[in-house]
Order: sequence, then structure tokens, then C-alpha cells
Amino acid sequence: VGEEVLLKCSFKSSSPITDSLLVDWTYRPLSGGQMETVFHYQSIPHPTTAGKFKDRISWVGNVANGDASIAIQSPALSDNGTFICSVKNPPDV
Repeated sequence: VGEEVLLKCSFKSSSPITDSLLVDWTYRPLSGGQMETVFHYQSIPHPTTAGKFKDRISWVGNVANGDASIAIQSPALSDNGTFICSVKNPPDV
């Protein structure tokens, strides 16, 4: 609690990395319920503009190196849950 948290995500692709590459981070609270997108990357980072992670997620990845990691500032116990990193690099998924 209080210190920045790094959520690591690494990937490999058999296709060349292009501007078509998409990264989506989704979150589901520990108590269950609705999945919500908390971060989107396509050419540039697009942090969420709504919800509990608004203004608290930053891109720390480097897709050229197979890294799609993010960081969460000011984490709280209420942020506990499942975070899923999804990478699509057409035609590779």
C-alpha cells in the first residue's frame, strides 16, 4: 500500500511488431463483478479516463522488447483483484 506497483507482462510474437499491435489491461475486483478496461495501448499509451484507476496507471512497457508492463500509483487494498494483460499483434494473437 502506498508504493508504486509494477504489473509485469511479457510477450513473444512470430509476427513483426507494427503499429497494429494492441495491448489491453483489464481488471476484475476480488469480490467479482464486472471486468473493466484499465489501460489500452496502440502506438501510444491510452490510460483509462474513468473508474478507480483514473490518473493512476502509467505505461512502463516497451513493445519492441516484448514488454507490455504497467505501473499503478498509490495502490490501496481495495485495488486487490485480477489483472489480465492481453496482447494482439495481427495476425498473431
